[in-house]
Amino acid sequence: MKKFLIGICMYIFFIFLYFLQSDFFSWFTIAGVSPNIFIIFILFLGLFTDNKFSVIIAILSGVTLDLALGRVLGITGLLFGLIAIIAGYFDKNFSKENKFTLVIMVVVMTIATEVVNYFLNVLIQEIPAEIGAFVKILAIETLYNVMLTIILYKLMLKLGMLLERQFRQKNILTRYF
Repeated sequence: MKKFLIGICMYIFFIFLYFLQSDFFSWFTIAGVSPNIFIIFILFLGLFTDNKFSVIIAILSGVTLDLALGRVLGITGLLFGLIAIIAGYFDKNFSKENKFTLVIMVVVMTIATEVVNYFLNVLIQEIPAEIGAFVKILAIETLYNVMLTIILYKLMLKLGMLLERQFRQKNILTRYF
């Protein structure tokens, strides 16, 4: 029950991030490019919660984003689900307490997600690919995501450890005779 309530809170937080992304960060762009805070959020969930939970929230968030933005339904959900799975792999093999490691994770996930998303949209919507403009936008977005990760690192780590305690605690039932 506790995990279900946390899931509802995380989904509501995703809705808050959507409004933050569309309203607040539209005022604070770098060369017309805003960060993709959803990647940071899904990576955060994948690192600090269990794999099934993070994948479910990631797919639900991605489908919601597709519906809200009028995109091809399911692409963002699939990409977010993959981010959550890869973040679970990162959790097992790398230290999330190290700021540098977390920054590298954000860089890798931002680049991978945006490249796959761009080329899937080029293929599906049959629009011409503009590699030069895409690389410029990708570089700025990655830099923006890194700056946000560095600024929010302590808060992310503190909230992440609280979440991790809820998801990783061993519930051992003892029986007394």
